[in-house]
Amino acid sequence: MKAMVVGAFGSPMLPSTLLSNSKSLRNPRFCVSFSSPSSSGSTTVKQQQQGEIAALKPQYKPGVFDDLFLNLFRSKLVQELGWDSNKPGYDGLIELANRLMMKGTTNSDTIEAAVRVLTTLFPPYLLDLYKTLIAPLGGGKISAIMVARVTALTCQWLMGPCKVNSVEIEDGVSCNSGVYVERCKYLEESKCVGICLNTCKFPTQTFFKDHMGVPLLMEPNFADYSCQFKFGVLPPLPEDDSVQKEPCLEVCPNAARRRVVARNINVTSCPKT
Repeated sequence: MKAMVVGAFGSPMLPSTLLSNSKSLRNPRFCVSFSSPSSSGSTTVKQQQQGEIAALKPQYKPGVFDDLFLNLFRSKLVQELGWDSNKPGYDGLIELANRLMMKGTTNSDTIEAAVRVLTTLFPPYLLDLYKTLIAPLGGGKISAIMVARVTALTCQWLMGPCKVNSVEIEDGVSCNSGVYVERCKYLEESKCVGICLNTCKFPTQTFFKDHMGVPLLMEPNFADYSCQFKFGVLPPLPEDDSVQKEPCLEVCPNAARRRVVARNINVTSCPKT
């Protein structure tokens, strides 16, 4: 959702469950974490594997302003929902994100609500001024580079470790207007493709393009939880985005609930995709 700017418009997330088909191997690390041991030997192996996962997982040390950003974003979500979670910190944020996704009758409702949350994070007229005065500079490249740097600096509390990188913006022209998220905390904690797409990716893309005048394409990777932001790149319409074809994660709590309710129905997609 924006980094602070981006991430702020996605809202946080939450998890559960294993599947038996081969797609459950898309993220073998989750399978390890949630598999049930059958012997002390398998328990030892699982613990070793979990230790390796923890060692590989990017670590982010909270900064001075992180709590401020989180609390601000959370307060705006609460205003939109008219409800707050009893859980503290990031866990509460994820629960609010779940509630935001489930509140909307359609995907469009959820996306519009998330965009509203993002816009309330900024003082009145600031977004209009940026769109009018800054976004056009250098054919849009300067504003894209600026936003990428701000996102990388202010949004790690939401997404985890990330860095500015070079991306192709048009006709083979490269620009340092990308942000690479090593392993998105929001997606990992929510464990839900629907939450990622409808409270983060699509709202954030819409927010930057429509309210700041900066095109943005976000490319989440549901196999390793990384995400590539490409500021200055025009995204396809949501209905034309290939990411819509992504099946729900095997550990998605929302899909798991559907399988419990409809045990005799083959449910492979997230209820919000």
